[in-house]
Amino acid sequence: MQKLRTIVWFKDIGKNDTAIVGGKGANLGELTQAGIPVPPGFVVTTDSYFAFLKEAGIEATIRLALDDLDYNDSANLIRRAEAIKTTIEQAPMPPGIAEDIREAYRALGEGPVAVRSSATAEDMAEASFAGQQSTFLNVAGADNVVKAVQACWASLFEARAIFYRYENHFDNLSVGIAVPVQRMVQSERSGVMFTVEPVTSDRSKIVIEAIWGLGEGIVSGEVTPDLYVMRKDPLAIENRHVADQPRELIRNPAGSGAHESANVWSLVPEQLRQEQKLSDSHIRELAAIGLNVERHYGWPQDIEWAWEGGQFFLVQTRPVTTITEHGTEAAETGKETARVLLTGSAAGPGVAAGTVRIVRNPMEIDLVQPGDVLVSEMTTPDFVPGMKRAAAIITDRGGRTCHAAIVSRELGIPCVVGSNSATRDLQQGQMVTVDGSAGLVYEGRAETRLAWYETEKVRRSHVSNLKTKVKLLVNLAEPELAEAVAARNVDGVGLLRAEFIVAQIGEHPRLALDEGRREEFVAKLADGIRAFASAFAPRQVIYRATDFKTNEYSNLRGGKKYEEPEENPMIGYRGASRYIREPEVFIMELDAIKQVRKDYPNLWVMIPFVRTPDELAAVKKIMEGNGLPRSEDFKLWMMAEVPSNVLLLDKFIDVGIDGISIGSNDLTQLVLGIDRDNSKFAVEFDERNEAVMLALERIVTTARKRGIPCSICGQAPSVYPELSEKLVRWGVTSVSVSPDMIEQTREIIYNAEQNRPKPERTSQAKPI
Repeated sequence: MQKLRTIVWFKDIGKNDTAIVGGKGANLGELTQAGIPVPPGFVVTTDSYFAFLKEAGIEATIRLALDDLDYNDSANLIRRAEAIKTTIEQAPMPPGIAEDIREAYRALGEGPVAVRSSATAEDMAEASFAGQQSTFLNVAGADNVVKAVQACWASLFEARAIFYRYENHFDNLSVGIAVPVQRMVQSERSGVMFTVEPVTSDRSKIVIEAIWGLGEGIVSGEVTPDLYVMRKDPLAIENRHVADQPRELIRNPAGSGAHESANVWSLVPEQLRQEQKLSDSHIRELAAIGLNVERHYGWPQDIEWAWEGGQFFLVQTRPVTTITEHGTEAAETGKETARVLLTGSAAGPGVAAGTVRIVRNPMEIDLVQPGDVLVSEMTTPDFVPGMKRAAAIITDRGGRTCHAAIVSRELGIPCVVGSNSATRDLQQGQMVTVDGSAGLVYEGRAETRLAWYETEKVRRSHVSNLKTKVKLLVNLAEPELAEAVAARNVDGVGLLRAEFIVAQIGEHPRLALDEGRREEFVAKLADGIRAFASAFAPRQVIYRATDFKTNEYSNLRGGKKYEEPEENPMIGYRGASRYIREPEVFIMELDAIKQVRKDYPNLWVMIPFVRTPDELAAVKKIMEGNGLPRSEDFKLWMMAEVPSNVLLLDKFIDVGIDGISIGSNDLTQLVLGIDRDNSKFAVEFDERNEAVMLALERIVTTARKRGIPCSICGQAPSVYPELSEKLVRWGVTSVSVSPDMIEQTREIIYNAEQNRPKPERTSQAKPI
């Protein structure tokens, strides 16, 4: 019987040994044998991992935990993944394997090491699984190395890794994991290098990113790196962007185990913060190493590098798996050559290509498959499942604040609305490119526009970590997006729309009341709200109470029984007036809020469409009588979206509120007398109109004088930088935008603040 190969050294393995050392381990061995500077190390083999599963007797437990799993049920997937990881981490490590790891660590010199995961299905040209499993830096001590290895094994069952294996048809128990253990480079500088321009697939370029300190700072996205673009032939620097870096990740002298405290954040010396991280000569030296690696593999590479003691080291390399054949042509072509088929309003920024699926009504929504372009006259909440699958959306009708526009921006997909004739002029199955940033629909694949958008995304990623005094909040509605958006650089939720949660429940609240299912409805509403409050805690989540119009309520199950038809629902029975006339329904909403606030006091409430101060006072009385008075940890906000809010703002504030959020869409509509969904008036519907600007200025400056925060929710600050500059100058304390506009708006606010005069001493505005 062949002896178990527990440990193999880098110098003894190469690119053909993936099955036993994983993709990362094989590449490190290959680089070592090729004479490329790589810190020495060894790999705990996949044989060790499979032996551990067998000896611990946990294979059946893992398979049972994955049995009948709905991989698209994120909450259940996470629960099962955590259970599997706990099982692996708590299982006993076979003594022979543990001792072999300790012995190899001692042979390496017993200093700090990097312990990295290396799955057999990662770092291959066909399927890059890079980053799905854990890495532990600066691990010291033989026992801690053993623990880190076992933690890497457990990370093979992170929820995201399980989902990726499902999507790529890998059996969970057939994928092995090896663990390279490598002498830790105490990086003075570190970063990544692509031997191809990764966005445009231009193979004539090399792209290098660089930061001060350990490479985890750049991989985690915590630090904005320098960006250097090189030409390959002749080798020369073509472009550079030097980033301000206030802090760096370094080794914690007190840390030693497989946990975050092994490294700590440290301030970068003031004189180095805005310095170029690599000199020009070092940029060229590193690029030359990258070219050697590319030539060795015969394919463009994604490389992680480190600089220590006057020398470059490569700590990882993998093939670039996102190269497109037309990338170089697109990058070099200055003008789009594809024919424009349709024009409309730019409603959801971005560019995407896909197959046209014309959907006449919600019953046909299953026609839309992942990557298709959904085309319809207009969308309603019933279209949302198909919208989530779509690569882009085109509608005949609507303006940039219609349902299709709002949902597409939240989903982060391109959208063109108000095209007038998309459902007539486009053909089922036709390939088109949707430019939601310019309001254009192109025939076929518009390669230049697609390449431009990818380049723009990379540029925006470099500004995502800018710090601003004005808070950047996000508008949300879909619970399943909460976790992902909460992980981004935002200060909380400025507008949580209740309507989408209620639409998912699917029935009119009065129907639940009449059928004796009040508590069931309240529990479902609370579950939806809780997804946001928990994801963003302790950051504030401002929940806007339900603002359905009668036509929208009537579309819910049982709705037609309770809703009377209105000639103009937009200015009809909605908002605060509903709460006063139907307090029993409003109290259901308040009960759901109270349930969530037991665990998440970061949840606040905002009242929409308040026409008079008396209405606000009546709503406050209902809330106070049902256990939700204003307090230190419970803030009550009011939407400012009706002209009366502008004219009588001091009287509304006198009633007692903690903040104001400008609903720029409704305010513009009502100031100008324009139906915001009417595509005929798309040009006239403009927040920069003098009348609207006067209203905005009055709201912001009044709030500032009265010492309460003032926010604005809507697309205007993102679409019109000059408006953002004015809002900042007037004293707005936060801006709330859809997820797709986070980076762009952060940059706009940052630039506006650089030119902002010092606030007057009379200002009492408090941050929210």
